[in-house]
Amino acid sequence: MANNIKRQLFSGVFYTALAKYSGVVISLVVAGILARLLSPDDFGVVAIASVIIAFFNLLTDMGVSPAIIQNKSLTKGELSDIFSFTVWTGIGISALFFAASWPIAHYYESDILRTLCQLLSVNLFFASATIVPGALFYRNKEFKFIAVRSFVIQISGGAAAVTAALCGAGLYALIITPILSSILIFVISFQRYPQRLRFTLGLTALRKIFSYSAYQFLFNVINYFSRNLDKLLIGKYMSMSDLGYYEKSYRLMMLPLQNITQVITPVMHPIFSDLQDDKEKLATSYERIVRFLAFIGLPLSVLLFFTAEEVTLIIFGSQWLPSVPVFRILALSVGIQIILSSSGSIFQAAGDTRSLFVCGLFSSTLNVAGMLLGIFYFGTLTAVASCIVVTFTVNFVQCYRQMYRVTFRRSFRLLIRQLISPFAVSGLIAMALVPMQCTMEGMNFFVTIIAKGTISFIIFGGYIQATHEFDIIEKVRSMVKQRNKRTE
Repeated sequence: MANNIKRQLFSGVFYTALAKYSGVVISLVVAGILARLLSPDDFGVVAIASVIIAFFNLLTDMGVSPAIIQNKSLTKGELSDIFSFTVWTGIGISALFFAASWPIAHYYESDILRTLCQLLSVNLFFASATIVPGALFYRNKEFKFIAVRSFVIQISGGAAAVTAALCGAGLYALIITPILSSILIFVISFQRYPQRLRFTLGLTALRKIFSYSAYQFLFNVINYFSRNLDKLLIGKYMSMSDLGYYEKSYRLMMLPLQNITQVITPVMHPIFSDLQDDKEKLATSYERIVRFLAFIGLPLSVLLFFTAEEVTLIIFGSQWLPSVPVFRILALSVGIQIILSSSGSIFQAAGDTRSLFVCGLFSSTLNVAGMLLGIFYFGTLTAVASCIVVTFTVNFVQCYRQMYRVTFRRSFRLLIRQLISPFAVSGLIAMALVPMQCTMEGMNFFVTIIAKGTISFIIFGGYIQATHEFDIIEKVRSMVKQRNKRTE
């Protein structure tokens, strides 16, 4: 059983990583080109539209997708009923968002925002219609197909956005990718898992998953405000340029999360849901993942703090240097966020979406308080970023205390043990980079980022070898022996 789960997890992560990391290059190239062709104001306006439509997207899903993954007993008829419900509600929510474009544009005093919201309303319908067939991919663990689908869509969307920007489409180039992606995902998913559309809301089938999906939906709503209220308020009470700089900083911070945890977390729920009746095995399996994520995230957080300027220059260009102080502060939260972002999949797999909701409620309340303090009391982007880092840290402790006390019913100290060594190596890297930061001031940014990265990797590799976290030397020897055997 354990070997089967390990094999499924490895296979899922492998294919997800293959698609994700091949798409990283595409997304960075696209982001770099658009950042040089468009202004901070353009990115600020699109950020507002994206944040608002994300809320309407929550209304279309209502926790249905993870509930389908968790519930293995849903029949084809029940799935068709749920599909019908998502389609009809999707049409209604799309129309509602289209109508809301006028008051949204008036509130932010931006006419172009109205047009953007109206165009993006197309996304809501296709996102709704994709919920059921999309969830079936994950329930059936078809990670290879998901990876191929993702890669094809990334290439198509990225090419379309760059082409539009080069042809003078302006900020409209920024919404081509999400619109095209939503259509392609629906077409591919529906072709793979066709559903019957019925003139019914499917309430009987929905009752079967309600107890699970209700808490999931409530968590999604409060998590939305926890993650996005800062952008909504900055766009209104500061300026669109400030929002553009903040959005770029936030996006850079999210890159490690999106390209590390989003390779693992989509796989965790479908696979670990098989252990929902064995909490002890679920906990011990998850602790190994926490340790792995901590060894990646915490040292990376330190490295990003000391290379914030270099990373910004390389990806976005010198015109985005005002975002560096904000990114440097936000980078401090990367490590704990990489770990924390995996917790939702475990609450889902354990069937404890109530605890997921409780953690989300606490997190949202604290994050919103921090955002309000940063925006209205201090009134600077760096203050907002600092408040967010503090609230993420407190949320991390609260979330895992809840998980270990209620979901796993085991000692919280077992988690702390997994974090001691990753914190130690992160401290060593920080001690080495502090003097480098001072002595290399003013040097070519390519030279400084290579030097800082090299030193960090040497310290990291030496530490995990010396502590036997991972025997690099023995692994290399084993690979050499296997290669020699094949050549003999």
